[in-house]
Amino acid sequence: MNDNALASMGSGSRSAFSGLAQRLVQDGLLEESAMHDAITRAKEKRVSLVTQLVTTSLASARDIAISASNEFGVPLLDLDAVVPDPDAFRLVSDKLLQKHRVMPLMKRGKRLFLAVADPTNLHALDEIRFQTSMVIEFVVVEDDKLQKAVDKAIEQAESVMPHLTDDDFDLENLEVTGGDDEVNGDALGRDDVEDAPIVRFVNKILLDAIKKGASDVHFEPYEKTFRIRSRLDGVLKEVALPPVQLAPKIVARLKVMSRLDIAERRVPQDGRIKMRLSKNRAIDFRVSTCPTLFGEKVVARILDPSSAMLGIDALGYEKPQRDLYLKYLAKPQGMILVTGPTGSGKTVSLYTGLNILNTEDCNISTAEDPAEINLPGVNQVNVNPKVGLTFAAALRAFLRQDPDVIMVGEIRDLETAEIALKAAQTGHLVLSTLHTNDAPQTLTRLVDMGVKPYAIATSVSLIIAQRLARKLCIHCKQPIDVPAEALRREGFEEADIARGIRVYKAVGCGQCIDGYKGRTGIYQVMPVTDAVGRIIMEGGGAMHIADQAAKDGVWNLRRAGLQKVMDGLTSLEEVNSVTLD
Repeated sequence: MNDNALASMGSGSRSAFSGLAQRLVQDGLLEESAMHDAITRAKEKRVSLVTQLVTTSLASARDIAISASNEFGVPLLDLDAVVPDPDAFRLVSDKLLQKHRVMPLMKRGKRLFLAVADPTNLHALDEIRFQTSMVIEFVVVEDDKLQKAVDKAIEQAESVMPHLTDDDFDLENLEVTGGDDEVNGDALGRDDVEDAPIVRFVNKILLDAIKKGASDVHFEPYEKTFRIRSRLDGVLKEVALPPVQLAPKIVARLKVMSRLDIAERRVPQDGRIKMRLSKNRAIDFRVSTCPTLFGEKVVARILDPSSAMLGIDALGYEKPQRDLYLKYLAKPQGMILVTGPTGSGKTVSLYTGLNILNTEDCNISTAEDPAEINLPGVNQVNVNPKVGLTFAAALRAFLRQDPDVIMVGEIRDLETAEIALKAAQTGHLVLSTLHTNDAPQTLTRLVDMGVKPYAIATSVSLIIAQRLARKLCIHCKQPIDVPAEALRREGFEEADIARGIRVYKAVGCGQCIDGYKGRTGIYQVMPVTDAVGRIIMEGGGAMHIADQAAKDGVWNLRRAGLQKVMDGLTSLEEVNSVTLD
């Protein structure tokens, strides 16, 4: 073959490819035919040429990186030798990082430095430049190391929830679930609410509530204002006052997210939202709408599954109370009742107990209205009276399925109470709730419902009455002097006063809300002893039961609250607000 022919072939080979592909062929890493095939396969799979070459072992990631660095005059970097800046990483959404396989390394002024394996992917650089509004500089790294670094950084970012900022989320495209269908937040309801700012605003309000630890968010329309409030540690705080003209759009967006009928504004509706924050964490919202004079009020209650996984030690039980609860949870039969007003933490106490019992050899079934927290391994049923699935009907079905533990969301009527008590008498552990002020009143309430006293005395084994009190901020609480006489009037015992009681007051600082941060439980844990059972059988009232419980050493809610004051956990004012009738 003459020199002209060789030159012609060389010219043809150079024109067949361009950029990195041409350089790889020239460097002898691949034959022309192999490169043609790799380019075709990469297009079919919709992956980059570099990824195709590395995954099929046609060329090593190291050799490709060296050729790319030489071809484009870009520095070559060993990713194992650097620690990416978390602030730079958070500038780019996870979606773009995984889509284009790039790694933000550091930020210097208005410049963002990226690690890339394929410098020819100009589309990736343009998208990141548009999202961050920064000048993009890039270095070349090995493709296999880059993928591992991206996956590791995303996983670490998802596991550090308290440090999240608004930039961590694409507020228009959060993944949410409405009803039973999981869909993308950007597509959800765009036919009904075609307003990206509204989508972003609602998502931001809900995310802020999650990050602050709020229990619920209230969207309240009035004649001339539209107020949004979050309940933090049991106290409502105003968080936004959007223009009243936006109220219908905000409410419509919430109803679309909850899979509610946006055309129906005359009757209350109930729905549910699941907001997926990461691969490993999702938060549920229980949504309720109610028509008012000037529009629909919407309340979104935050249901965090992690609250049921805190463990019994985190709930605030005193050691004797905790031991009693665990003792009766370990019994094969009987009924444990948790009582208190709405928002007093009954659900968390019950779910904590269920979580303790939730083992491979235990069959647990629950009937709830609705199921608030998803517990894997527990058979949860949402009651639906419209189709005949009442608490009583669910209980009858459970008893035909050989249960070990049954949880009834609430005992509301005689039929449910009788079936639950019968289950407790026949070898099942039953957990449920009632709305009463304290433990002794729970027993008389069952009698008032029509339950036979002997059934109560032989079935109910433990009653827990509870309240939630705000905890003093450990950074700013201050001790105060309270005269002994004032302590006696509050109910402190002489022995405690003689030993000396240090009472703290709420002050307020930048790390708390009005001097309080977090909440703790105040409990009355009363076992139904033989003596208490006799009082029930003899027709005694709540006062007689309370007197007997005191003789048995059971603390009432007031005494339990005062113990929290002596421990320095909360203030006397807070205990007075939750335990005084």
